[in-house]
Amino acid sequence: MVVFRSLSAISRLRSRAVQQSSLSNSVRWLHSSELDLKSQMQEIIPEQQDRLKKLKSEHGKVPVGNITVDMVLGGMRGMTGLLWETSLLDADEGIRFRGMSIPECQKVLPSAQSGEEPLPEGLLWLLLTGKVPTKEQVNALSKELAHRAAVPAIDALPSTAHPMTQFASGVMALQVQSEFQKAYEQGDIHKSKYWEPTFEDALNLIARVPVLASYVYRRMYKDGSIIPLDDSLDYGANFSHMLGYDSPQMKELMRLYVTIHSDHEGGNVSAHAGHLVGSALSDPYLSFAAALNGLAGPLHGLANQEVLLWIKSVVEECGENISKEQLKDYVWKTLNSGKVVPGYGHGVLRKPDPRYVCQREFALKHLPDDPLFQLVSKLYEVVPPILTELGKVKNPWPNVDAHSGVLLNYYGLTEARYYTVLFGVSRSLGICSQLIWDRALGLPLERPKSVNMDWLDNFMRLNH
Repeated sequence: MVVFRSLSAISRLRSRAVQQSSLSNSVRWLHSSELDLKSQMQEIIPEQQDRLKKLKSEHGKVPVGNITVDMVLGGMRGMTGLLWETSLLDADEGIRFRGMSIPECQKVLPSAQSGEEPLPEGLLWLLLTGKVPTKEQVNALSKELAHRAAVPAIDALPSTAHPMTQFASGVMALQVQSEFQKAYEQGDIHKSKYWEPTFEDALNLIARVPVLASYVYRRMYKDGSIIPLDDSLDYGANFSHMLGYDSPQMKELMRLYVTIHSDHEGGNVSAHAGHLVGSALSDPYLSFAAALNGLAGPLHGLANQEVLLWIKSVVEECGENISKEQLKDYVWKTLNSGKVVPGYGHGVLRKPDPRYVCQREFALKHLPDDPLFQLVSKLYEVVPPILTELGKVKNPWPNVDAHSGVLLNYYGLTEARYYTVLFGVSRSLGICSQLIWDRALGLPLERPKSVNMDWLDNFMRLNH
């Protein structure tokens, strides 16, 4: 596992953590309370706490749905059972961040002076406050995240370990700096204030994961040549820069990528894992590490690397200029072998994923003649009718993973095994935002009831 270099190093890091506890105060000179995210949260939270109490007292016994045996046996799909404030997924419209669709976010969230795509910092502000930030607020948040981004030196796992293994282990190694753990152990903080050290941990973690993720990338694929953070750049551009990609278009892509991958309500594996672990009052480092381990699974975040590898297998076998008829044959060959077409279908969505659509629009604007993008476009025409004909798929349309790998590959980031780390960096915005609200609203320990098949058999016999 990732470990600190020595016990004395841990001691030094704990001392550094104490010094960093006053970090929020040390950067107050950057902005007034209007530009300070934590000050905005302090104004909003009491109102939302009262709203939750009213909902519980007035409507706590109102049913919100029926539980079926299919839901119990099928991974709780379709079961309403979580409060997740930052985003809501609609089967037809796709994800909405605080009520706003991706196209709406692209229109109203501030962008970089040299670009058009929304800045991830703007989305973070929206997720936490429910309000569209001004450019000045976003600039102030960019500076604050840069101030928080210091990552201690760590010895990593062997470079043969999967990038997600190294990334998640690195997040765990940062946990010694948790402000929440320190405040809880001291025992002098009221539970209504748990959100405050959680806020500090969450923003520190969001600031640091691009540094940690780029370190993993550079040591695995670029001979360990580390590129330091540039505090003059915004969040997405800085991440691209530290990875080693400084073209304006790649920085624009990274802004878009981080924004659209940031959150997808609370029921997916990584979001639910982070919420579940956090409900035990585990700090954001522990909770987010759990989320990353869920994200690393082939049925969740690992899917984006599977898509690119599958597309490259099509090119290897059939060539870049494959016809639609040849492509149909290859898709049927994949399905008949018992495999799925990666990047198609979704557990909730029943129309094309808006995250796919905005990436397609990006490609049409910046790389319309790229052979792999043209292949992705042909797949968009070929695959849905085949899956519809097959009759076993509720959603035959492409999801976010069907496109992201091709864009990254075009700009030179070709190491598909690393792609889930990019997903993980992005997801820190949504998961950490919700963890702050979990603590602010005092959400309880998650403990659903489980049953066995004997119980289900008996229940059916007695009731039906």
